[in-house]
Formats: sequence, structure tokens, C-alpha cells
Amino acid sequence: MSLFGNAGQGSAVRESGFAAHQAGVDRLLASYRAIPDDANVRLAKKTSNLFRARAANPAPGLDVSGLTKVITVDPVAKTADVAGMTTYEELVAATLPYNLAPLVVPQLKTITLGGAVTGLGIESTSFRNGLPHESVLEMDVLTGSGEIITTAPNGPEADLFRGFPNSYGTLGYTVRLKIALESVQPYVALRHVRFHDLRALESTLAEIVAEGSYDGEHVDYLDGVVFTADESYLTLGRQTDEPGPVSDYTGMDVFYRSIQHDSTTPKRDRLTIHDYLWRWDTDWFWCSRAFGTQNPKIRRFWPKRYRRSSFYWKLIALDHKYNIANRLEARKGNPPQERVVQDIEVPVERTADFVEWFLREIPIEPIWLCPLRLRDTGGPETSGRTWPLYPLEPKRTYVNVGFWSAVPTTSGQQEGAANRAIERTVTDFDGHKSLYSDSYYEQSEFAALYGGNTYTELKKRYDPDQRLLDLYSKAVQRK
Repeated sequence: MSLFGNAGQGSAVRESGFAAHQAGVDRLLASYRAIPDDANVRLAKKTSNLFRARAANPAPGLDVSGLTKVITVDPVAKTADVAGMTTYEELVAATLPYNLAPLVVPQLKTITLGGAVTGLGIESTSFRNGLPHESVLEMDVLTGSGEIITTAPNGPEADLFRGFPNSYGTLGYTVRLKIALESVQPYVALRHVRFHDLRALESTLAEIVAEGSYDGEHVDYLDGVVFTADESYLTLGRQTDEPGPVSDYTGMDVFYRSIQHDSTTPKRDRLTIHDYLWRWDTDWFWCSRAFGTQNPKIRRFWPKRYRRSSFYWKLIALDHKYNIANRLEARKGNPPQERVVQDIEVPVERTADFVEWFLREIPIEPIWLCPLRLRDTGGPETSGRTWPLYPLEPKRTYVNVGFWSAVPTTSGQQEGAANRAIERTVTDFDGHKSLYSDSYYEQSEFAALYGGNTYTELKKRYDPDQRLLDLYSKAVQRK
């Protein structure tokens, strides 16, 4: 079956898609050349999923308005060519009609494919498919030198391909990505398995990753939620084409609350594949509770189109701009809050250690768990492949721990005290922290964790005039 009907029609549509894409590339290049040499280069885009503060930038941004579409989908080869600023919401909408999906679909609709590759992304397929950048077959990158380079796993610019993930726009910006897709079924059958002990959860999680099944039933999707040390869950998803009733968590019901139960028998549920992929977006995991959206009296009148992560993010941006939350806390006589919005990875055997430490030291709940392994198809294209700016070990299971809230500060406390404690503990546990939010590392420690000399050489080769900020300046110094 061809996505575009007969072969001739398909060829014409593909040519049209690439022609429109080229017009967007031309606008991008013109906008790059218009930015003064001494100005910071940033994207001019309406949405963001970064939580780092940064200095104001008076220079115009890069015009990426023509780089927001899926260029073409090949349902036979199971690939898609996608413009770099295309959101996963748009990408999934283009692939699901053909029973295809990206190998990893990050949880929030407005995350862009280019953003997930340069800034890392993760979801419940990551225990078998790795991270989004591992499904990239080739990509066009606008580098700091102002040229667009096509890079792939093999070839003269393979070092850029391997070094691009976790570079956060400091080596360049993706213009086009060709990615692998996988077949999906129309429904996902869920089992929510409760644990009263974090050690039992840790060992069960490791077994599921190793075997790909639980209690004799195949597992296609795997993540978890910790409410307390005595109440945690793994959610196991299995693709199916079996017809039957499905739940809807875009209305009055809240997905993460549906996970909870008291029984030793797993609680079962079913979602369409579309609603499964976006199950976390409606309530931004559980962060919508900060806005009262989970209160039935409020939720009933909260427009459905505003029950999505991108709208909650706008409210957060207003809070940051006007310091609303801290002003309200001050009126109650409470101290300012320290933002603790982070995702970290630790080896699976340290998961319980880290979560127990976190629950003791950081008053935030719930927290999210998502296992991952670097993708290994068994062939030379993935076997042993490493990514130097976020050096996870091949054939080793890690667990992402996500927590997104704020904690009270203490008078005289060092700025970012809670985040600094988390950074130290993650390093002690042989883990890594994502860089989309606040970071406080010393420069030498940061270099040791995030690429070191490899990153320095990449900057010299692909951004020789230092048009783009370096990673430490961007991630830690907030420039």
C-alpha cells in the first residue's frame, strides 16, 4: 500500500513535500545570515519544553516556520522524512493512519523531533527501542559554520551524527531527519502491577526488560509511578487488535489516578494506541493539579482544548515571568520555592537506592520511572554504538526517574541546594542527568560527564567561529 495512492501520484506528492521543505530551508538560511556575528543564535519558535532560565536575547531568532511538517512517509520501508521542528503530535498524526509510529514517542505533544534528538527523549518503548536519536537513519544539520551537512551513522561526518544527541543546539540545528518507524496495533492492553517494596519493583522491572514479558504475557510498553515507598506501580502495555471497550482520560478521569489500586492482582485497562501515546499529555503527567484541573468542579468547566501540556507550560511561563507562586507563598508567610524539574538515569540496580534517597530528602511525589537500554538490533548498525555526550553503556539497563515540582528553600541556603544534592547523588550512583532544566555543575565535572574532549573537537570542526553557545554556557550558565 502506498501512502499517496499510485506510484506516479506518490512521486508527485513527495516532490511537492520536498519542494515546500526546501523553501523553508531557504528562509532558515536567510535568517541565519541576518543574525549579527556577536549575537546569540536561537530558534524563533512558539513552543518550548525547556525549563532552564536564560538571558534575554535582543537578536532575531532563526526562522524555522517552514520546518514544521512531515515531508513524506514511506509505509513500505517504514520510514519518514520529517522537518526538524515538527512536533510529535503532527508526526504521530501522519503515521498512525498507516498503523505506524515512531520507535519512541516522548510523552508531550509539542516536543519536536529535532528537540528530542538534540536534547534526548524517552518513553515506555525505550527498554526495547532506546532513545529517539537511535532511530535516526540520517539527518541534515545546520551547523555553526552556516552550512547544512547531511550526516549518517557511516560517512565523513559520522562524528557529528554520534555527537549531536545531547548537544542542545550547540553544534547546530536539525533541518531534516529520516527516521525508522514500527508497526503498531490499534489498541494497548494495560496491566498496573502494585508493589509495596521498592526492591521488589526494581527486580521485577529488570526481569521484564530482560525477558520482554511478565507472568506469561508479552510486554511492548513499560513504565512506572512511585507514590510512596510503600505504594509504587509498573504499567505494562501490550499491543492488540482485539476489539472491545476503551477508557478515556481526556475527560473527567485522570490517567495516573487510574493506576492506583489495593489488590495484589494487576488492574487491567485498555486504550486506543492514540490515547495511549498521549496518556500523559492531558494532565502533563500529574502537574495539572497545580492549576486545580484535577478538581472535578474545575475540570468540568475547564475547556478540553486546554487540557494539554502546551497550555500548562504557558501558565508556568507566566509564573516564571511574574514570580506569581513565590508572591503567593510570601503572603502566607512561606519562603520562596526552589524549582526541581529534572529527569535522571541511574543503572537499574541502583533504582531503589536512588528512589529511597529521593523520598527521604526531596519532598516531591509522585515520581515517574521509565527503563531504557541503548538500542541493539543485533546487527552492525547498532551493536556497540555509543553517544559520547550522554555516555550510557551498551547492553546495560538504566531507569529514568522523573520529578517535576518545587521545594521550599531555607534561609542562607546555597542557590539550587536541592538540585545540587540530586546531581551529586546521581553521579555517586553512576548515573546521568538530562540538561533541559537547571544545572549547577562545576565546569570540570560537567566536561567529564558530557563529552569532554570529544565535544571540544566537535565544536572546533562544526562551529569554528563559535557562532553557537557551548554546552556549559547554555546548560549551566544560562546564557
